[in-house]
Amino acid sequence: MFSGIVESLGTVAKIVRDGEVYTFEIETPALAQEVNVSDSVAINGVCLTVVSKSATTLSFQAVPETLSRTNLGELSEGSPVNLERALAVNARLGGHFVSGHVDGQATLESIVDHNGECADYYFRIDKSLAKNMASKGSVAVDGVSLTLVRCEPELFSVALIPFTLAATTLGHKKIGDKVNIETDILSKYVQRLMEAQEWN
Repeated sequence: MFSGIVESLGTVAKIVRDGEVYTFEIETPALAQEVNVSDSVAINGVCLTVVSKSATTLSFQAVPETLSRTNLGELSEGSPVNLERALAVNARLGGHFVSGHVDGQATLESIVDHNGECADYYFRIDKSLAKNMASKGSVAVDGVSLTLVRCEPELFSVALIPFTLAATTLGHKKIGDKVNIETDILSKYVQRLMEAQEWN
């Protein structure tokens, strides 16, 4: 479980393919000192396991299923990635509950810049994900916990402060880029309960 508060902006140092398994080596000197092999870390909101480490890097493995359903398959050497360690039980929950299980992807459609001080990002999304979104609710975009502003059947927006743009991958995004989306876990349970009522 995660909170959606990005701890570090890492860089993809190497990607190695061995059959169907891809190994991502991420340069992250600060987290490499704190994380152990077998720990869970969210990369762009995707929960992965640390399989090896060095003094400055962490390595993770992913299979084609993960790569096809997230934007990890579009990473290349030099790509920035959002990193967050699993949430400690006694930690403050600064964002919202994020499981690290990506629901789907959205495409950055437009950016409204406010004199370089902040920006509104508009994303195109599938209706099946949009139904779990509500204005003023929470969403994880590439693992970043954000508050939803505008919510429509196939579009949503978020307002980003300068700190978020500088400290996460969102500040690097261009029109047409895809991002990983995890909707609020509470909304999924509400939806499931409503569906279950129709079974009787």
